[in-house]
Amino acid sequence: MGERKALVVGINDYPTCPLRGCCNDSEAIKDLLSNHGNGDPNFSVWKKDNVATKGELRGLIEKCFEGDADVALFYYSGHGHIDAVGGYLVTPDFSENDYGVSLQEILTIANKSKCKERIIILDSCYSGFMGSINTDGQNTANINEGVTIMTASRNSQTSMEVNGHGVFTSLLIEALNGGAADVTGHISIAGVYAFIDKALGPWEQRPVFKTNVTRFTSLREVQPQVDMTVLRKIVNYFKSEDYQYDLNPSYEPTNRSEVVHNVIEPYAKDENTAVFSDLQKLEGVGLVVPVGEEHMYYAAMNSKACELTAVGKQYWRLVKEGRI
Repeated sequence: MGERKALVVGINDYPTCPLRGCCNDSEAIKDLLSNHGNGDPNFSVWKKDNVATKGELRGLIEKCFEGDADVALFYYSGHGHIDAVGGYLVTPDFSENDYGVSLQEILTIANKSKCKERIIILDSCYSGFMGSINTDGQNTANINEGVTIMTASRNSQTSMEVNGHGVFTSLLIEALNGGAADVTGHISIAGVYAFIDKALGPWEQRPVFKTNVTRFTSLREVQPQVDMTVLRKIVNYFKSEDYQYDLNPSYEPTNRSEVVHNVIEPYAKDENTAVFSDLQKLEGVGLVVPVGEEHMYYAAMNSKACELTAVGKQYWRLVKEGRI
């Protein structure tokens, strides 16, 4: 894995309008990005809280996106502001008509960066303005290839705090802890957005997600939902993505003559029950479903079959191509 670096900023100490949860936000995000779920190192994180001036914040952002790292990520939690000219990340030295670092500046810095993938995550009021910055007379942001933006709210919305964290960052923390992980344990920025977007449904605050990438890099890895050795067997059990794997009572481990209940021939066979255990694990993560029965148990006992779900077919292809 190549160089991965992140700048994490939280600002509570505004002179006339202090916040409470932003430094908590930055500390939690720093901890999660620094290591994968198993403790292996992940991002090299530079955390800088209560940045005092606009110039200092601008300099930190430029340093974050300089060089040619594989991934450069900027996370901000603090006040945001919007006026007739544009949107801003507010710094404590703000004054009328000079609120802080403009979102236009940040997008320009990221667009011009030579880092392969640039990710901007903003938990501030009106941060969604970054997704609609207009420089060419168009209605959408000019995002260069490799740039992704995710913001806590739209350009007309404030961002809420609850229990010492911003609502958006609370969900971001859950997502990075594994809530947004795919079956293999990888957490992409797209998965994070999908998790947050769904969770924020009942709230007025709505996140914004804009991206221009050909593939999503994993932000963090956690324990896979199913052991990878089991997942890779999917191509052994299913000869094609549309194949139906036939079952019979010999696959059900409780269907043994020594078990006190009605049993059915053919009785349980160790080699078949081992396969059935794998298939049930794949069913548990939504990759396999029984055919003609509600549960895998009855599919086996009634000599039915099981097949891949739409998601299961996708993972079958990934294994077949050697990508997992």
